[in-house]
Amino acid sequence: MENRELFAAITSVPPVIVRLDGRAFHALAHMLGLAKPFDVRFSRAMGAVCRCLVADSGLCPEFAYTFSDEINLYLTKLPFSGRVEKIDSVAASFAASALTLALECTESIAFDARVIPATPEYAVEYLVNRQDEAWRNHLNAYCQQALIADGMKPRQAASKLKGMPAPELHELMHSRGVNLAKTPSWQRRGVLVYKKTAEKEGFNPLTKEKVKAIRSSVVVDDDLPLFTSPEGQTFVKKLVGCP
Repeated sequence: MENRELFAAITSVPPVIVRLDGRAFHALAHMLGLAKPFDVRFSRAMGAVCRCLVADSGLCPEFAYTFSDEINLYLTKLPFSGRVEKIDSVAASFAASALTLALECTESIAFDARVIPATPEYAVEYLVNRQDEAWRNHLNAYCQQALIADGMKPRQAASKLKGMPAPELHELMHSRGVNLAKTPSWQRRGVLVYKKTAEKEGFNPLTKEKVKAIRSSVVVDDDLPLFTSPEGQTFVKKLVGCP
C-alpha cells in the first residue's frame, strides 16, 4: 500500500522555512465581523497560534513570523526525518486547530503549507522580503478600505490601487488625515514569536545556596525594527544564527 503513496518519500535537510497561508480567510473575516483594515483580535489570535507552533506543536521552530493570514516558521532541526509531506500536513493542521481555538470559531479554518529549503543567509533575505510584503499589504489594506468607504466596490478599489506607487498610496491616505508611517508597528512590520533565554537567580533548597539558572521563554514581539535597518539586520542575523 505505502508504495502507492504520492510524494511520501520526498525529504529535506535543515534549515528550512515552512510558510503557511490562510485559505479563504476573506470569508472568515466576514463571518467573524473582523474590523477593517486591521483587527487587533485577529492579530493577537495569530500571535497565539505562532506561540503554540513554537512551544507545543512538536515542530520546534526557532521562531515564527506572521502578518495578515501568513505564518513563516524557521526550522533548524527537522521532525519526521525531514519528510516534507509530514511537516506540511502537521504544520497546516496544527495551525488551523490552534486558530479555531484562539478565535472560538464555529466554522472550519484551513491553512496550506510549503517547505522552502534555506540557509541562514537566505533566511535573512527571506525575512526582509516578507516584511516588505507586510508593508505593501498594510498600504493596500488602508487604501482599499478608504476607497470602499468612498463608495467604490471592492473590485473597483483593487483595480484602482493595482500598480499604484507607494508615494501615491501615502498621499491618498494623507489627504484623508491618516499618516501610514504612524500606524501601529504590528500592522506595518508584522509580529515575531521566538524563543528567548535569560539567566535568573534561584535558590537550591538542598544546598541552601543561591544559584543561577538559564530559563527559556517564548516571546511575542509586536514592535519589530525595520529588517533593512542596521538595527534590524543585527537583530535578524542573530535570530537565524548568521555571522
